[in-house]
Formats: sequence, C-alpha cells, structure tokens
Amino acid sequence: MEKRNILLVEDDFNLGIVVQDFLSLEGYTVHLCRDGKEGLQKFNKNNYDVCLLDVMLPEKDGYEIAEDIRKVDKEIPIIFLTAKSNPEDKVKGFKAGGDDYITKPFNREEFLLRIKAILRRANNEMDEDENEGIISLGSYELDFQNLRLIHKEEDKKLTKRETAILKLLSENRNKVIERSLVLNLIWGDDNYFNGRSLDVFITKLRKYLKHDEGIQINNIHGVGFKLELNEK
Repeated sequence: MEKRNILLVEDDFNLGIVVQDFLSLEGYTVHLCRDGKEGLQKFNKNNYDVCLLDVMLPEKDGYEIAEDIRKVDKEIPIIFLTAKSNPEDKVKGFKAGGDDYITKPFNREEFLLRIKAILRRANNEMDEDENEGIISLGSYELDFQNLRLIHKEEDKKLTKRETAILKLLSENRNKVIERSLVLNLIWGDDNYFNGRSLDVFITKLRKYLKHDEGIQINNIHGVGFKLELNEK
C-alpha cells in the first residue's frame, strides 16, 4: 500500500517526537511542525493524507488552521489533539472543519485505529486482508460493506453498530480490546449508558456466532473483550 503522509502540528516537543516516532514505525511519513503558522505553510507546500492538529498552538491555534485548510481543501481528514474535553470545545472543532477529536493523554492503539479508520473512509479503500469487504471468521464471513454475517446455516442481516463492533473485534482477534476503546471508536463516548448498550450488543453477537464453537467473545474482567478464534 502507498505510504501515507501526515501533517502533525504539536508544540509540545516531547509529545510531538513520540507521536512522530510511533507513526513512522507504523509506516507513515510524518512532518512535524511546532506552531500554527509553520503548520499552515507546510500544508500549502506539500500533499498530505491527514492533518493532526493540536488545538492550543502559538501563532495560529488548531481551529484557525483547520478553517484555513478548509478554504483550499474540503476533503482532507482533520483530527484535533487536545487536553480539553468539554462538549463545547468538540462542537467548535467540528464547526471549524474537524473530522475527529482525540483527547490527551490518548491510548496509542486507539489513536492508530482512528487514523486508519478515517483514512479508509476518506479514500474509500480497504486493507489488503479486507478484500472486497469480506472478513473470514472461522466458518463465518463478515460482509461489513453489506452488513451481513454469512454462515451455511444462516445469513444474518446486521445493524451498522453490530457490524462495526464485530469488525473491530475480528480485526483484533485473539487480542484484548479495552472496553473504553470500543466505546470511543464506535459511540464516540465511553459513558455509562453507552457501556450498557455495548453489553447488549455483545450478547447479541455471541448468539449470532453460535454455529461455530471455535469462536468466543470473552469478557476480560475490568479490561474489555477478546474475540478468541480456535483455527481448525
């Protein structure tokens, strides 16, 4: 897959270097800028696939950069990075043209998954192992584009949220996924009421997967969930 270019505008020296390093290890090319003015200049001189903008920046803040970017590019994904978690700040970010809003300190795995998800949506593409929108899962196939869980015994139509949860668990099979990560990626908030809804969805998915005893969605107490697949 073609290497993706990321514009990262972050004035915290240590955090900027850490984010640049782990994104580079994931195969991205990352241009790091320390202030808003430099970030906008860099954007105007290069082609990027996604912009990661800290909100509180010298020269120009993240909202101002996003508004300027939107004047010349309506499509490029913009993700705000901020220590602020007030709903008003998120609303301001989305009004400025942002596509996502990640609060510091953030979970590294969640951060990477959000970048991958937003790039897939922006480019209408799939990972190589998701060819034609199908994920093999034991004796099942998850057709996540058409919201179907296919088995020789049953062809089940799923809701968008059921599909999103099962897709996330399937892509991370045999690994523990933190509960808060699932909630933030699927619902955008890990509050109590969304948590109760998640439990209901997990119960439903277990029933849908009943035709293959080699597939289990297990609760990892105090942590999250693990889809375990015993390959035959």
